[in-house]
Amino acid sequence: MQDERIRILIAEDQPMIRRAFASMLALEVDMTIVATACDGAEAVQEARRWQPDIVLMDIQMPRLNGIVATRQIVKDCPDAQVIILTTFDSDDLIFDAICAGAQAYLLKDAEEEEILETIRAVSRGHSRLAPNVARKLLDEFRRVRRAPAPSSEPQDPGEALTDRENDILQLIVAGKGNKEIAANLKLAEGTVKNYVSRILEKLNARSRTELAVKALNRRVE
Repeated sequence: MQDERIRILIAEDQPMIRRAFASMLALEVDMTIVATACDGAEAVQEARRWQPDIVLMDIQMPRLNGIVATRQIVKDCPDAQVIILTTFDSDDLIFDAICAGAQAYLLKDAEEEEILETIRAVSRGHSRLAPNVARKLLDEFRRVRRAPAPSSEPQDPGEALTDRENDILQLIVAGKGNKEIAANLKLAEGTVKNYVSRILEKLNARSRTELAVKALNRRVE
């Protein structure tokens, strides 16, 4: 009989936290841990090897951070669903993780039952966000939708941008950081930072998150 338990990979660089999650999940009859990883690069390697159903992913880890690792795992293992489990809830990290392909974003102070239910829900194809995380995204989306555009602001997120600036905007929407954008476009990282600053100014945005929200918002209008 085929094992129908949810197959989980835990990616966490702190040994005590990694063991705590493993101990918690080991008690669940419908879950099994197929591998653990102590950094993002190992998480990608183990995901390729084991093809898990769920990856519990920390963000701040050595070698590859959780966002870069998430993007690679989603690309290499299309059946794997990534749940971000972190102590950080900054707007940029949340949006970057979602753009990278994460299906859920929880904070490590979440109740045990919430973590377990999120794993089960995501394994069934649902997305889950911690309430404060969902609130941040909704507030940002509503703020951008409500904000009247000054007469000098382009209505189309790419209208007043050069071709190079528009390329960089699309990579920001894809969740890529300055270093990745620089490598992708064969530019110096300092040059990319200057481009991003000009794009923020041209589109009257205060953060990379707002840039991405404006661009995505325009796509669905």
